[in-house]
Amino acid sequence: MKFFTEAAVSDYPFRIDHRTPMLMMGSCFTETIGSYLNRYLFDITVNPFGVIYNPLSVYRSLIALAEKEAYTEDDMNQYNGLYFSFDHYTRFSHPDKKRALQNINQAFGEGKRTIRNADYLLITFGTAYVYRYRETNQVVCNCHKIPSSGFIRELLTPEAIVEEFSLLFDRLKKVNEKFKIIFTISPVRHLKDGAHGNQVSKSTLLLAVDRICSQCPDRCLYFPSYEIVMDELRDYRFYAEDMVHPNDLAVRVIREKFASAFFSVETTGLIGKLDAVLRDFQHKPVHTGTPAHNKFLEERDKKLESLKAAHPYLQWSKLTTMERQDPIK
Repeated sequence: MKFFTEAAVSDYPFRIDHRTPMLMMGSCFTETIGSYLNRYLFDITVNPFGVIYNPLSVYRSLIALAEKEAYTEDDMNQYNGLYFSFDHYTRFSHPDKKRALQNINQAFGEGKRTIRNADYLLITFGTAYVYRYRETNQVVCNCHKIPSSGFIRELLTPEAIVEEFSLLFDRLKKVNEKFKIIFTISPVRHLKDGAHGNQVSKSTLLLAVDRICSQCPDRCLYFPSYEIVMDELRDYRFYAEDMVHPNDLAVRVIREKFASAFFSVETTGLIGKLDAVLRDFQHKPVHTGTPAHNKFLEERDKKLESLKAAHPYLQWSKLTTMERQDPIK
């Protein structure tokens, strides 16, 4: 007897491996999946604009990557002692305009390089509510703590989202004709909109993505992150203390389903080998400098060099960052 409804995951017509570049953009849930792929040295770029919650800002960012050369001082704004761009998340803000612009363009350049070569775009929508800056009528990625009186808050319609994304392929094909888009909806609840408002927002996103995928079935598909949490897990024990974000166990379930859906047997096997090496690097000995510890280090380094020789295409430059992360339990 089954006591839960399992969220069905499609049999996708392709697989993702370490040789397939990917650009990932969207809500903080994008970074959750991105951290997992980065840990195992996939060729990915995650949120070069920072976290983006709404579909129109995701679209605007993708078009900028395809058509804009760089951000300039004309794109910068200032408030409360910080310089920023309305296209970017707050982590790019800085008291020095040149430093803020440098931070923006460094990530922007990486995003431009990736979008030219990416086989896949993974896009996660978080909310259908947007904030439109009154002075320019522009939908912003982030309000940067400017008072709410400076914005008009509105709920997008499915039609408005579909209209924008129906133009995406024509505008991006100038730089990349081969990419496919994996859409997903963030399971993070936006309770500041109220329980009903959150459901209306998520429903709007689900309708929009379904129509986009129906219009372009050969280029767009949907991964059910939202349904896995809402239907299959469906219990507060799978949420963090804030009762908004999925907890580590829920994230692990989604990662496993994502891997099962998109990874080949070979890719899964390579991840296992990488995991063994990463765990060795995270090992904290009680006593260093002992013969046993020196032997451990020697064997660890041999395993690493063997993997590097067998798989030179992996993003080994990410290893130093990955070593500092906690092991996946």
